[in-house]
This record gives sequence, structure tokens and C-alpha cells, in this order.
Amino acid sequence: MGVLPRWDVITTMSRRIKIAVVGGGSTYTPELIDGFARFQARLPVDELVLYDTSPERLESVGGVAGRILRKQGWRGELSTSTDLVEAVSGANFVIIQLRVGGQAARLIDETLPLAHGFIGQETTGPGGFAKALRTVPVVLAIAEAVRTHAADDAWIVDFTNPVGIVTQALLDAGHRAIGLCNSAIHFQRVFASLLEVDPDRIEVEHVGLNHLTWARSVRLDGSDVLPELLSTHLEAIAEHVELPPELLTTIDAIPSKYLRFYYRTAEILQAQRDGAIRAKDVLQIESDLLELYRDPRLDVKPAVLAKRGGAFYSEAAVQLIASLHDDRGDVQVVNVVNNGALPGLPDDAVVEVPARVGASGAHPISARALPAEFLGLVQSAKSYERLTVAAAQSGDMRTALLSLIANPLVREFARAQAVLAETIEAHWKDLPAFHESFDRAIQTN
Repeated sequence: MGVLPRWDVITTMSRRIKIAVVGGGSTYTPELIDGFARFQARLPVDELVLYDTSPERLESVGGVAGRILRKQGWRGELSTSTDLVEAVSGANFVIIQLRVGGQAARLIDETLPLAHGFIGQETTGPGGFAKALRTVPVVLAIAEAVRTHAADDAWIVDFTNPVGIVTQALLDAGHRAIGLCNSAIHFQRVFASLLEVDPDRIEVEHVGLNHLTWARSVRLDGSDVLPELLSTHLEAIAEHVELPPELLTTIDAIPSKYLRFYYRTAEILQAQRDGAIRAKDVLQIESDLLELYRDPRLDVKPAVLAKRGGAFYSEAAVQLIASLHDDRGDVQVVNVVNNGALPGLPDDAVVEVPARVGASGAHPISARALPAEFLGLVQSAKSYERLTVAAAQSGDMRTALLSLIANPLVREFARAQAVLAETIEAHWKDLPAFHESFDRAIQTN
């Protein structure tokens, strides 16, 4: 009688998992890799491929990724590739975390709007609009490669900003996709820390659109403790989201940090004009991180990575993929089609809400109707998002202008025209769909 094979090897072979990370040269990647290594008991990944268009970044990031995995006893196979088809072929899950134009484009997104009196930010306002125009066509092209070459039941997990707009484009095009943001899990961890309890005991009713959400209840073991948090830890929470304490008590909810751009527009705009530009800091952080990643002795994610943003991204990503794989049916906050979960929005609108996640996907849980002071803003922002998806795909200047005047942080027609023209010129090489439409508009004027 031959030697019996080990049971864990049989199990791994029968449930083989391949994950491809598109944008694997991102400085975020070691955060994600650390998550795969730490949670390998629940998510036993057999093959992990890092894809990027930059061989230099892949060499640097891939090197530290391999050292992190080896140190934590990971048993899968890690590889890097500059060939998209090779990377996604046979993949069960494809994570997209890319930035079209790199950090240089982000700096434009956060500075160009300021000259026109608008907030400069990479996911909202004219900056988020510009990023969406560059990103949507690229992500849709990647998704087509996934549809053709990945496993038949492959899932796309989108972490690319603006997540809500990108996920809307993916789902409108019929792709098996779920959008993921770290805002909700970050809230969960902050609240758990304030209450001094295990995060798994906390469930946050986090609802709205990506980067336009409110925590409307915080349940500890099923009981809502939001009133306790607001009465006992009001100052700390207000400081965390950078909003006045009085606002939180007035709306009886905790807005995500991104809502400061709507609730404190004039103050934030002035601060940015005075030099408070996040993109400038990130450029230096990225440079420092890439230099650290080249150190052959580095085999853990460096502490400075926390300054890059994306806190708890790895936990959120691993939990989502694990639930899609093992059909656990746990509740996670994701970006999915509404399907009636959030009253006041169309069924096919992508929303960010708690959903029950299993092998068949993420199924949104019915939420309480948003109060008027939230709903109007959400409806307006969703109209902007849908128009932006259409503009990004068509390259039509009129649709792009309509999108900007629907944007709650823009609206004013003349300034929208001006910022649109400058945006197209500034990102010309990354907006090929607009070339003909832009030239025609210039000739008309």
C-alpha cells in the first residue's frame, strides 16, 4: 500500500484558488499581501499573481511581497507579470487597484480645481470626475480580459477610486463585480477601540454612496450604542471625521470623513489654497515606501505604510473574497446594485450598504429610508455618477459638462465649462476618447 497523501493537500487541491492583483506594483500591495498571509487559514490561496505595467515597481513590490509571505509561512505560489492575459488566466478573483496617470495625475486632480474655486480631491468634485474619466475605460478593458480569460465564475473586486463610479460602470456592463472601500471597516475598528471591545462584536449601519455615507447605528452584540458613542466620545469621533461635534448631534449620525468636503466646503477650500494638498504628501510617502521595499532585509509591511491610507484594506479584501469563496454568508459593507435596499434610489444604482456575502455574491440588506437632509444629496450625487460613467465611455463633451453641473460640489455652469476644458487638456494622453469631441468643441467656440 502506498503512502496516503496528506488531507490538507487534498483539500487545497480540491478548492484551488488563484487571485490576480491588477495594479500589483502599487505601494498598497504589501498591506494586501500581509492580509493574505495572516488569514491563510480561512482563505488558502494557491496562486497569487501581481500584474502591473511597470517592471520596476513589480520588482520592488514583488520582492517585499515574497519576503512577507515566506516569513509568515505562506504555502502558495507568488509570481509577477506585465502580461494582463497571463495574469488573469484562470483566476477566480481579480482585485483591481490601479491609478491611471499615477501620482502626477493625482496632483493635478487636487490642484487644478482650486484655481476655479472648487475643492481639490481625488474622489469627489472635479478631481474625482477627472479620475473617473481616466479610469473607467481602462477598468472596463481589464474586465473584458477577465471575462474572456479568467475562470467562468470569476469575481472582480474593485478597490480603484472612485469606487462607486467604477463599480457602477462594471455592473452596468454586466461584469461579476463588487466594489470595496475601507471606510466602513475603519469605522468599525475605531468604534470598537472607543468601546474597548472586539471589532467582531460591532456592526455598523453604514449607508449611502461610496465616500458619501453615514453611520446611522452602531450595534454592539445587536444593541444600538450610537447614542452612547455620541454622548461619551463625541469630541474624539468629531475629531476623527474632521467635522464639528454639533453637526453630529444635529444629524444624529456619524458622517464619513469625506463628507467634510460637503459640510465644510469653504474651510477646506481655503486650507487647500493655503497649501494643504494631500497629493504632495503622498508623492513623498510613495517614494519613501518604494525605497524601503527595495531593502532585501524588509520582510514585514513597514510602519510608514499606515500614512499612505487604506487602513484595514487587507482585512476587508480578505474577508470579502473568503466569503465569496466559502459561502459563509456574513454581513459586510460593499458597493453593489441597490435592488430596493436603499429607498429613494433606482434598483440598478450602485450603493454602499451592508450586504450578506456568499458564493452567489453580495445581497444588500434593506435599510431604513434616508432622511431628507441625506437623501437629496445622495440622489444628486448618484445622478452625477451615472452621467460620469456615460461621459467616460462616450468621450462626449456635452455629457461631461452635464456631469459636472450635476456634481454637488460644482454646479455653476461657467466655471464647470472652464474646469472641464482644462481637465481634458491636463490629462490629454489619458483621455483618448475625448480627443475628437474636444477638438470639435474648440472649433465650434
